[in-house]
Amino acid sequence: MTEKTALTPKTHTAPPAKFSHGVRKGNILQVAGQVGFLPAEEGRPPTPAGPTLREQTLQTLANVRAILEEGGASWEDVMMLRVYLTDVDHFAEMNAIYNEYFEGLVEVPAARTTVYVGLPAGLLIEIDALAVLG
Repeated sequence: MTEKTALTPKTHTAPPAKFSHGVRKGNILQVAGQVGFLPAEEGRPPTPAGPTLREQTLQTLANVRAILEEGGASWEDVMMLRVYLTDVDHFAEMNAIYNEYFEGLVEVPAARTTVYVGLPAGLLIEIDALAVLG
């Protein structure tokens, strides 16, 4: 039976509850929902990358990527991304940022779902990912 491994990159602090930032079992890697917190620094509480959707989206994608890399995956291995937005009016802007980020980065884009949710005050976006490694 394949061992299940928790993934926590150096850029991340310990999760605030009993869950893993990412888990790999065999060739499957699940990234937990990530938000746009800046990389962890000693003594600094989790801090959003900034107040704008652009700042938070780019940092959120960087946080997802850090977990993928920790588990030996890349964007090419991602099968599914789920995007959680707090405001329906952010959909078009998020799509523009998302398209710009992935332009030329992957040959075949992952499937994606976008839903609208409540997040803690000041957070605008959360993204999770499912990757299958070759």
